[in-house]
Amino acid sequence: MKLNKSLVLVGMMGSGKSSIGKYLSKKLEFEFIDTDNKIEEIEKKTISEIFKKNGEKHFRNIEEEISLKFLKLKNKVISLGGGGYINPNIRKHALQKCITIWLHWKNETLLSRIKNSKKRPLAMKLSNLDLLKLINKRSAVYNLSDYKIHCDKLNKKQIVEKIIKIYENS
Repeated sequence: MKLNKSLVLVGMMGSGKSSIGKYLSKKLEFEFIDTDNKIEEIEKKTISEIFKKNGEKHFRNIEEEISLKFLKLKNKVISLGGGGYINPNIRKHALQKCITIWLHWKNETLLSRIKNSKKRPLAMKLSNLDLLKLINKRSAVYNLSDYKIHCDKLNKKQIVEKIIKIYENS
């Protein structure tokens, strides 16, 4: 079943990229890489701290460097941060070298998951209306992924089964 391609999960913060990615990687026996976690390890700070102390531009530069490094690898499950796929350079490499899958959820689901999280520096200061604008803006870019999975009526196991079918048929 090994295609020598990595699977890249994209989607809004709160879309389950990390939890689904971990489960998927176990099923496929692939290493799981969460780019946000890798950034925190390297910087020895949380993403919120990086945003506060160094700013978003610094974070996005590190995110690009780290993401491009991991997108070169084969047979991995990679969770890109919510804003990672928005970067045209990251997106181009993901589409060329990997299979990209958008974990799509209804806006209401995402709003309820994102709103009260202290881990999401971009979302903490936004009103619901501004958060919806961000979701819609990013969704237009996520839609460029190779595949889109409508997750709202599925459990984690069903989502992972769909991704494995996509992978096997690619």
